[in-house]
Amino acid sequence: MQLRKAARIILVGAPGVGKGTQTERMLQRFPQLSSISSGDLLRDNVRNRTPLGIQAEHLMSTGALVPDSMILRLIRNALTTRGWLQPTSGATPFTVNTVTPTFTPSPDTYLNLSAPLPLTDYTYSDAPTASFILDGFPRTATQAHQLSHLLPINLVIHIHTPPPIIIARICNRWTHPASGRVYNTTFNAPHTPGRDDLTGEPLTQRADDKPDVWRARLKSFEEQSLPLLEHYAKQGILWKVEGESSDEITPRIFEEFARRFGA
Repeated sequence: MQLRKAARIILVGAPGVGKGTQTERMLQRFPQLSSISSGDLLRDNVRNRTPLGIQAEHLMSTGALVPDSMILRLIRNALTTRGWLQPTSGATPFTVNTVTPTFTPSPDTYLNLSAPLPLTDYTYSDAPTASFILDGFPRTATQAHQLSHLLPINLVIHIHTPPPIIIARICNRWTHPASGRVYNTTFNAPHTPGRDDLTGEPLTQRADDKPDVWRARLKSFEEQSLPLLEHYAKQGILWKVEGESSDEITPRIFEEFARRFGA
C-alpha cells in the first residue's frame, strides 16, 4: 500500500508487549516506511569512532547515561542525511518527490556534544518516502518536548496487553542456550518438557523471567509512561490498541495506519 503523506510514528508499550514484532510487520506491509532506532544510531557512531560516538562510549564506560541532547543529535543527523530535515528560519513543512538529500549536514562542531541542542527552526519533508517509526526515543514527556523542536510526530500508537497476559507469556519462556531456540509452555511447548526438540539438551530460564521481576517492570513502565502518553494525548495524536497477542493487534494497527496515511 502506498502512502499519501509522511508518517512519523512512535510505538509505546510495556516490555514484552511486542513493539519489535509490530515494527517489523509494519515495515513489511508499508514499503515507504523506515525504522530509525536511537540504539542502532548510537552503536553505529561508537563503531565508526565519530566525535559523538567517542564521547558516548566514554560516558557509557564510566556507567553514565548518554544524555538526551546526544540522542537528539543522532536523530537530527540521521534525518538531515536522508534529506528529511533542514535547518532554516521560519520553519514550514515542505514536500519533495524523492528522498534524494538536498541538504548535506556539516560535521557537528560543538565543543560540548552533551550540551543542549540549540533551538533551531527546521523544515521537514511531508513526502510519503520520509515516513519512519522512531524506536527508543522519546521515553519521557521531557524528551518528547525536546523532539518537537526538530519535527512533529503525527501518530503515537499505544500498544496495550493486559499485564497478566504479558507475565504469562514471558514467565513461561524457556531457551536452549546453545542455539537460542525459544519455547513457551503455553503456545510453543517443547515435545519433551524441559528439553530442546532437536538436541534433547536441557532448557533454561533467564533469571529475570520471574513473575515478581516482571510485575515490578510493568508497574515501573506504567508510572514512567503516563506523562508521555498524556503529552501526546493533549496533542490529539495518541491512538490506543489493545489485544492479547501480536496477531490480534497487527490487523488493527494496519487498518488505522491505512486510514490515516494510505493513498
